[in-house]
Amino acid sequence: MSYVAIKGGKAAIDGAALASEYMRCKGGVDEPLTLSAIEDQLRLLTSRVVSEGGLYHPRLAALAIKQFQGDTLEAAFALRAYRSTKPRLLETPFQDTANMRCIRRISSAFKEVPGGQMLGPTYDYALRLLRLDMAGENPAAFQSMAKNFLIDTPEADLPDTFPKVLDALRAEGLLPPVTVSHAAPFDITREPLVFPIPRSAALATMARAETGSLLAMAYSNMRGYGDVHPTVAELRVGYLPVMLPHPVTGELMEAGEVLITECEVVAMYESGNADDLPTFTLGYGACFGHNEVKAISMAILDRALQKGMQDGPTNPSEDPEFVLLHIDGVDSMGFASHYKMPHYVTFQSDMDRLRTTQEKKKGAA
Repeated sequence: MSYVAIKGGKAAIDGAALASEYMRCKGGVDEPLTLSAIEDQLRLLTSRVVSEGGLYHPRLAALAIKQFQGDTLEAAFALRAYRSTKPRLLETPFQDTANMRCIRRISSAFKEVPGGQMLGPTYDYALRLLRLDMAGENPAAFQSMAKNFLIDTPEADLPDTFPKVLDALRAEGLLPPVTVSHAAPFDITREPLVFPIPRSAALATMARAETGSLLAMAYSNMRGYGDVHPTVAELRVGYLPVMLPHPVTGELMEAGEVLITECEVVAMYESGNADDLPTFTLGYGACFGHNEVKAISMAILDRALQKGMQDGPTNPSEDPEFVLLHIDGVDSMGFASHYKMPHYVTFQSDMDRLRTTQEKKKGAA
């Protein structure tokens, strides 16, 4: 691929950057968006950027959203670039999501589950109608909303966490027993994807994949280009304690917590060995932030990819190479955007070949 440099580039580039800043500020708003306003009022957008950027730092995600005027792909790109400048001090051991402090926990597999359903913050049960009253939202009413919610909502005797639905299914023998792998998880930030890859590489790639890409791939499976028709055994949104070894004693201690979304789906049963009883198959999805569509899509694709790795892919959503190399938003955006760069040399060659072909056809006629 050949490129030709643009003449007079620096002045034009500086002007383009200035024009972008003008577009951000031209509305004449007295106060610029604060990072706390973005982080809180656009929390689902912030969650998406945190997840796709692969760095749990909601405040920096809010900064990236502000800098790139709401472009989630550019914001995720900036977050990854920032992460790459920081040293890796240590790695956490495997974290147990059974210890998650849930703000939302549901199951579509059962009407009643151990610990009960917890709807939490969701638009699932609301009408998808525009709230025109929000166009002229009263600042005083807005500021008092959180305070009134805490006053008017009765205190509930909520447990610290909830039992896992999969544990109940496994106790009945409907799921295969848990197998512990001692292999180190695949690090997609330091190792290239060379197929075939382990499941940990697929999960890590999907965990920071672009939400829309994951949804499109999973939807293709759901609507017929695949046969994974799962049931959500459990969907959790909550704060997961991050446990790290104490630098002196080596004992695990809580260093903080991260907001994550986790989804475990149960799919069609199958038998492993000839002597084994049939059991349900599983799919797993988890990502930073509150992003339920992404976690569900990831769990569906995890199940599809496991099937493809075991029996060979029969459709695109079961092909690890097809799925995993096309769901990263930063990679996809970069390749699409590179077409905006100068391609004078290659296009000149295309024109020369076309003109030559036209002349030959005229001569033959």
